[in-house]
Amino acid sequence: MTMRRPFIKLALAASVAATTGWGTATAQDKGELVYMTPGLDLAFWRYVSEGVKSVAEENGYGFAALDSTNDPQTQLQNAQDAVARGVAGIVLSPTDSSTAPAVLSLAQENDIPVVIADIGTDSGEFVSVIGSNNYEGAYGVGEALSAAMVDAGKEDASVGIVAISQSRLNGQARTKGFEDAMAEGGVEGDAGMQQMQAYTADETFRFTQDMITSNPDIGGMFVQTDAPTLGALRAIKAARMDGDVLVAAFDGIPEFVPLLQSGELVVSGMQQPYLMGVRSAEAMVAHLNGETPEKEITVPILIVTSENIEEMLPTIKETVFANEIE
Repeated sequence: MTMRRPFIKLALAASVAATTGWGTATAQDKGELVYMTPGLDLAFWRYVSEGVKSVAEENGYGFAALDSTNDPQTQLQNAQDAVARGVAGIVLSPTDSSTAPAVLSLAQENDIPVVIADIGTDSGEFVSVIGSNNYEGAYGVGEALSAAMVDAGKEDASVGIVAISQSRLNGQARTKGFEDAMAEGGVEGDAGMQQMQAYTADETFRFTQDMITSNPDIGGMFVQTDAPTLGALRAIKAARMDGDVLVAAFDGIPEFVPLLQSGELVVSGMQQPYLMGVRSAEAMVAHLNGETPEKEITVPILIVTSENIEEMLPTIKETVFANEIE
């Protein structure tokens, strides 16, 4: 028998606790907005969720966040649950671009509007897509890392990539932007690519160990999302290669602040997930109010380096970290 997955309410300052059903709506006459996410164990998606929640509640809607645990089947089951619930709208961050159309088709058949927050979709109908220019952001990351490697005399070293799924449109854009910038910066050594499946620090720790073992000349790494970067840094320390392998990241978590301040992390291309969640929910509310939001809404990516972290900190505390840090 298929079990309905529990919905969860979001709490950034505490662990995310599962409930036995839907959270209590703040205004049942207006209905509920649901945020469907690849995995709330990743800080980025928690921050997006908090942004969606803030706008939903400000506008009198109930709110629930649903974790797809990076599994397409779970995502589809959760979409079926949302349809059965009769939600007012769905904000969707799909597990990848190829799995989004099934959710969009189901929602369309049941007249439930969908706004897509990041990742994108291969096809399907939706109200609006809110995202970042991942190519441009990764290009900025590559510029900063290549300049740091040249300054350190490592332009002939190889560079490894620990990538998010390359079946995601945003993953493809991050890889292309980074590689283009590195080549233009004069750093073209290739230490290979590994694609994340679990999106954990431990997984990236193993990937990094393998890259170091296979590429003695490795001098740089690009980890395409936040928490897994900590696994790369841990593997570099374990290999006693601190300072020998320069690390670039994408997205941001509070742990990045001291790492950037110390120079242990060279750069991170930080999307603004809280702001992305806000813009996604605003587009949904506008649609439900009979307005026509823009089909594509772009939220800028902040290129945060060890050199500009102090001046960028007030902004990233709010729009990246959802005011989770003081």
